Amino acid sequence: MIMNGWSGSGGDAFPYYFREARLGPLVGMRTWGGLVGISGNPTLVDGGSVTAPTFGMYEDGAWAVEGYGVDPDYEVENAPHELAAGRDPQLETAVGVILNLLEKNPPKRPKKPVYPNRTADAN
Repeated sequence: MIMNGWSGSGGDAFPYYFREARLGPLVGMRTWGGLVGISGNPTLVDGGSVTAPTFGMYEDGAWAVEGYGVDPDYEVENAPHELAAGRDPQLETAVGVILNLLEKNPPKRPKKPVYPNRTADAN
């Protein structure tokens, strides 16, 4: 999964759960750690509203992600001059990492079962 330092909220939670489920490596920069929810937003007389953080995510008695973010397995920054030149180092690294993992651990091809004999002669 590719992630970047501007990711917050769901952009923090998704790589966190991706890692927890052991779905693959994380490539990019640490997310910014803004994973606090809001609820019960009172409406103001002018139609606006006020929000305040009301809940967050914790694990084993400690705050998870909030205030820190999620570290990548492969730290790669997308420098503006590289992006302007048409390169995407995070994408290039992610593709290389996945190709390497596939070479070391090729996917297992399921075996095709024998077709059942459903003719009248089968019984």
